[in-house]
Amino acid sequence: MATSSYFLISALLALVASQVIASDPSPLQDFCVADLHSPVKVNGFVCKDPMAVNADDFFKAANLDKPRDTMKSKVGSNVTLINVMQLPGLNTLGISLARIDYAPLGENPPHTHPRATEILTVLEGTLYVGFVTSNPNNTLFAKVLNKGDVFVFPEGLIHFQFNPIHDKPAVALAALSSQNPGAITIANAVFGSKPPISDDVLAKAFQVEKGTIDWLQAQFWENNHN
Repeated sequence: MATSSYFLISALLALVASQVIASDPSPLQDFCVADLHSPVKVNGFVCKDPMAVNADDFFKAANLDKPRDTMKSKVGSNVTLINVMQLPGLNTLGISLARIDYAPLGENPPHTHPRATEILTVLEGTLYVGFVTSNPNNTLFAKVLNKGDVFVFPEGLIHFQFNPIHDKPAVALAALSSQNPGAITIANAVFGSKPPISDDVLAKAFQVEKGTIDWLQAQFWENNHN
């Protein structure tokens, strides 16, 4: 009896662990091409009729080999994301992709992906990258990457990339473990929320004068994701 209970508990724990580890639900069929026009709302997207699926549902002419404009960005970066919204065939497959272009001294500012782990490789140039662990330690893990180097950012943790070279751009390619990883840029979320967070709240949180918070909230917090 004790042995049976042990195996039952082990099985339940394994089931729970498998659900916790997975960023996106595992597919139950070969594919589930997203029907982006369906009025039905589910966690993800409704499947398109398999009989109406064709090769174009799994293809996008994204021109990811072409440089992106970084000069219009105040932070000097341009993120080109290929997720389920651009490529419906990604629905339920748990992956997406991004090209990131960095101007000289440009950065992809501190942000998180609430639904994905990210693995990044440098295609051209040099990047200083890192992530910060959760409370209470808030440990920074950071490295300088050169062409061909790879770095991974754990799911949900604040991370960044910065091009420290003043006269050369950089390019990276990132893979993410979700069809729709999401991105929360920290400064945008805190100081650019709509409606704004109370300056009393933020002044207390950051231990600064309310005037400083008012100035930060008055800035234009742009989105560098395309």
